[in-house]
Amino acid sequence: MNRRTFLKGCAAGGAVLAMGGAGGMAFLDSAAFGALPEGKDLQRILLSPHQQGGVFVNLEPAPVLADNSNFVVSLARWLMLKRERPKPQKPLPHVRVDVRNLEENALVWLGHSSFFLRLAGKNILIDPVFSDYGSPFFFSNRAFAGTTFVTADDMPRIDLLLITHDHWDHLDYPTVMALKDRIGCVVCGLGTGAHFRRWGFAGKSILEGDWGESLDFGELKIHFITSRHFAGRSLKNHDRALWCGFVLEVPGFRLLHSGDGGYGSHFKALGERFGAVDLAIMDSGQYNKNWPTVHMFPHEAVQAALDVGARHFMPAHIGRFCLSQHSWDEPFVLAAQKASEKNLPLFTPLMGKVIPLTRELPAQPHWWEGLE
Repeated sequence: MNRRTFLKGCAAGGAVLAMGGAGGMAFLDSAAFGALPEGKDLQRILLSPHQQGGVFVNLEPAPVLADNSNFVVSLARWLMLKRERPKPQKPLPHVRVDVRNLEENALVWLGHSSFFLRLAGKNILIDPVFSDYGSPFFFSNRAFAGTTFVTADDMPRIDLLLITHDHWDHLDYPTVMALKDRIGCVVCGLGTGAHFRRWGFAGKSILEGDWGESLDFGELKIHFITSRHFAGRSLKNHDRALWCGFVLEVPGFRLLHSGDGGYGSHFKALGERFGAVDLAIMDSGQYNKNWPTVHMFPHEAVQAALDVGARHFMPAHIGRFCLSQHSWDEPFVLAAQKASEKNLPLFTPLMGKVIPLTRELPAQPHWWEGLE
């Protein structure tokens, strides 16, 4: 999610308050908005070197908006924004696949930043959004036609649910609740677990981590990595939960999912820490010159992939929602151009296609070409 979408959601919430009074307050306090960390969970956050007064901060400055404009000015600018080709004219192509019986290490892109992975015998979901809206409001942030093709009923038991941060286009309440009875463990940044506790998940099933920490699941290792972004499902819990990415390691393969976030020196540091990664999945969309520090432009995403020593680069945070001014396919086009210039193998599978994970990933067609 980007800052303007967040502001629009807040504005919509304000409208609910204005029109509904106590009813609006009740809506904004409903379960879908999650909860704030408290008790022992809050005490753990206060020990983190990445917070100040219980609020998480980026390693490098990431201002709300580049021009430091206020909420009212930003909202007005958002409402007046003219967009060209914000969504495809026809349903986007995808593959219907049965992920219940995958035996080998494999990846399935489900659109935007959502992935199903089979690694070391475990079923893993990252940031699943199976709803038609990446928002608490039915009139905001609707998915492109053809991209809502997966339901919770299509999923097997999920051993590990990984959440990069708590924005609505990454942590989708209806999806989580539909999957609840088949989720083994939730892996998320510090503070994000409070939402799951409110939603009835057992505390022992929630594994929270800070940047630089790791979890060991035998052949599978999961590392919490730095990102340059922000968090919050409403104004009252802004930046009270940590945003992050993940590195997943199994014998013979290493995958990096950046989560949302702008470019920064942390990518070079990750390259120095982990060495080469076989696949770098990078935030490459919903960018804008007005918020350059919290999402990467495609050329920055390519550079970030080079920084971490990626053998293959996959642009993500695209292909499902319109959260910025650029055309729906611009990130694909620019990422392909820049990756070609840098001789970096581009990896762009169709949504739903099963890809076996090996060190030499097969080239994928530019499926967006020719689509309006």
